[in-house]
Amino acid sequence: MVKSALAVVALLALVSRLQAFVSVGGSGNTHVTITGNTVMAKITEVCEAVAEAEGREFKPTGSSVEELLRACLGTTGEVSGAKFRTALNQIYMQNGIVDRDFMNSPSHHFNNEAFAEGRNLIIQGTAAIKANVRSDNLQSARETLGRVCHTLQDFYSHSNWVELGNKSPYANLIRPDLNVENIADVEMPTCSDCASGTCTNQLLPAVLNGKFLTSGYMGLFSSDKPQGKCSHGGASDLSSSQNPRGGISKDERQSHNSNQHNSAVNLASEATLELLEDIRGAIGNKDFLRLMGIARSAVLAFVIDTTGSMADDIAEAKRVAYNIIDTKKGTQDEPSEYILVPFNDPKFGPLIRTTNPDVMKSEISKLKAEGGGDIPEMCLSALQLSLTGAPSSSHIYVFTDAPPKDTHLEKTITALIRSTKSTVSFFMTPSKRRRRAVAAASTFQVYYDMALASGGQAIEVPKSSLSQATDIIVDTSTSALVTILQRSRSPGRKESFPFLLDKSMSNTTIYITGSSLTFNLHSPSGVSQSNSVVNGPLGTIHRVGNLQRIQLNGSDTGLWQIEMTTTQPYTVKVTGQSAITFIYDFVEEFKGPHPGFAVIDGRPSAGSPAKLLLTLTGEKGPEALEVHQVALVEVSGEKVSNGTVDKMADGDLLVTVKEVPGGEFVVLLKGKDKTYSSLFQRQTTTQMSLSKVTIKAVADSSMLPGEVFKLNFTVTTNGTGGAYTIRARNDKNIPMSHPSTLNVASGGSAQGTISLTPPSATLSGTDVTLTIEAEGPGGADSNYAVLRLSVLSKVTDLTPPKCSIVDVQGVCYASACSSSNWELSVNITDGNGTGIQSISIQQGSGNFTQKVAEDVVMGRYEASCCSTSVTLSAVDKVGNVGRCSYNMKSGTGPRLFTMSIPLWASLLLYVVLRDVSL
Repeated sequence: MVKSALAVVALLALVSRLQAFVSVGGSGNTHVTITGNTVMAKITEVCEAVAEAEGREFKPTGSSVEELLRACLGTTGEVSGAKFRTALNQIYMQNGIVDRDFMNSPSHHFNNEAFAEGRNLIIQGTAAIKANVRSDNLQSARETLGRVCHTLQDFYSHSNWVELGNKSPYANLIRPDLNVENIADVEMPTCSDCASGTCTNQLLPAVLNGKFLTSGYMGLFSSDKPQGKCSHGGASDLSSSQNPRGGISKDERQSHNSNQHNSAVNLASEATLELLEDIRGAIGNKDFLRLMGIARSAVLAFVIDTTGSMADDIAEAKRVAYNIIDTKKGTQDEPSEYILVPFNDPKFGPLIRTTNPDVMKSEISKLKAEGGGDIPEMCLSALQLSLTGAPSSSHIYVFTDAPPKDTHLEKTITALIRSTKSTVSFFMTPSKRRRRAVAAASTFQVYYDMALASGGQAIEVPKSSLSQATDIIVDTSTSALVTILQRSRSPGRKESFPFLLDKSMSNTTIYITGSSLTFNLHSPSGVSQSNSVVNGPLGTIHRVGNLQRIQLNGSDTGLWQIEMTTTQPYTVKVTGQSAITFIYDFVEEFKGPHPGFAVIDGRPSAGSPAKLLLTLTGEKGPEALEVHQVALVEVSGEKVSNGTVDKMADGDLLVTVKEVPGGEFVVLLKGKDKTYSSLFQRQTTTQMSLSKVTIKAVADSSMLPGEVFKLNFTVTTNGTGGAYTIRARNDKNIPMSHPSTLNVASGGSAQGTISLTPPSATLSGTDVTLTIEAEGPGGADSNYAVLRLSVLSKVTDLTPPKCSIVDVQGVCYASACSSSNWELSVNITDGNGTGIQSISIQQGSGNFTQKVAEDVVMGRYEASCCSTSVTLSAVDKVGNVGRCSYNMKSGTGPRLFTMSIPLWASLLLYVVLRDVSL
């Protein structure tokens, strides 16, 4: 544990040099920096504990996030850091966005002496995180974690905790069984006047001597504040001009508050570590790493039509799923998650999600074709469930032989595809009877449109040839998958498409869809191969239905060309495996006391430059990559709009594109891998476009089962004014109401309210994805907002389990550790609480067994003397955590030590307890 203690000290030394507590953006010295450093320190600690438990070494080959990921997963193969970076960004962006969405909320910033309210946000948010993880709603948990961290950190900057001489974080902020104590009364003066606004200490002696807790008042829109109270301070705080003038904020290091600022940063960092440790104890090491995005990148998600005519298709889906599970198990390509959504008519679902491949096998084996007629099915409803349930950037495979019945969901699905950046591929096998039945009513065109919008494939084949088409699932359900090129032409035309292959690329595959297509493929060395040559010098061509799949033979690096010589409609896509990729978000700048950037939830606004935040990732981290071009490229056109690139912290790039394409576009990035001096090209797959309509909605709390939850939203337009059609849908069929239209004037806005009422029986931790759409007059323009809401039951059990160490047996000697063992006996109780949910080994490589006698869990931990430290976490049914920690000293016999330690104990106290001599 000494090593962990030194890591914490080093971390705090690093953070103390930063000017912190401002929002995301700018110089990189931000709330996000504190959160990022503490998150990475805790991830490293947990990865080391997991490696120890699995009996392997944890030795990152370098300092990059990608090298940490590889060491944590224990793999030497090709691993992409994209999902890891995406998960971290979900935390960081929500942390920073508190300064925009809750700018004037005292409770979110501990301003205006709102201590009880701020603490409640932390307690409720932490409970929601634990409940979300138990329900496998990891994105909601990450977003809530980011917001909770911001509020927790602001306590140390905005209150006088530092000035009161405290050297440790305030544990009561994250302990649900304790309240904030000794708050200054509303009538109590707290500050002296400071005419310059930069006085070293304005707090009155009565406040300091009495250890009263206070915080500065923030007046963004008014200078009013209670008489004698401290102000937050700064140019944005109007109250700081009223007596007593000045302010006690320690947001930024200045000459008058340098020491206090450093102390506030250190305490905020320690407090964030304690919060993360509390969450880790409640959910366990493996789920903590999944929460942080430490997982293999592949996700296997099937949406399967189970009507009577689908027997052959279901059999093929089973075969493919079994093959992937069996052949990739134990490799870096093993899916980290499995998702299955069946649909029929009129039923669809439920969504089945598991990390256990055997569970997936069992569930898919239960599928059978039954019922249904020769009519369209509920395909889009099932696809909606998969898009809201799967992690972002997933690959989803849909098997069906009929057009959709629920076409009213088309725009909702498109919004979810854009929001999640997931790729959807359709395997369509219409029988002759079904084709006749649906020909007059509808077609499969909606599937083609959705596949193109997501960057997936729409493959139409006879049922007898389906097995030849499903190789694409094996291709794409793999780690480190990247897209090099994707274009679409309808009508088709003769055109040449260049693309770069770099030295990091492997398993390069080209997909060309369309009927009666002709093309030539040219390599950098001048070798060519036409579509008529099935097995040629450059690759092997597999034809099935409307798909031609070309697997390249080698890895000839440089500039390739696909020369299309046809006038039929077609799509071209080039993919492969590489650790070099990037993730991105369209963002908008916001002003206020702490300006920054916020992710745009919907389509970017037309009429102004588009801004993107890009994060590079590669085998050796972003430092080994050089960016040459970032552009927005039309998929179905020729427009290429280059952006200007500004470097930010940690490999992030801020890209500004002044002339955005008018149609659907994707993001193209070109650069150089400095490790191999190799040029590379990467492209996103999700199509995006601009809109003159915007929708803003912010949820500031969880929903309660059985109670009405109201959510306000605002629609703004710079386009045509008039009656805007409002549609709102959620993926859990929770009863809801909303206005059907809003009258919005051009250049103006209008507000509406959505009311949702989760049924009383809704499980705590249920994640609800709400999609709000606003469509202008005539349907010419529209936009959307996608929100993730949580349902959380009221928690009445606030007391953690108690863990007592009652006996230790064994003698350990460092010189012969492998030949001896030691044992630890514990008693764990939950008093009058909800009962023990689980007991897990948080650190240690031994075995734990238990038995229950009345209300006491009697446990025994056995380990080799080569592993002398252990931490056991006991979690009750609402997420309260107690723990036992013990360190078996070498060269000693049995020692008795009994303690009861809640997980919220200080991390530094925890370090001392782990190493204390007994």
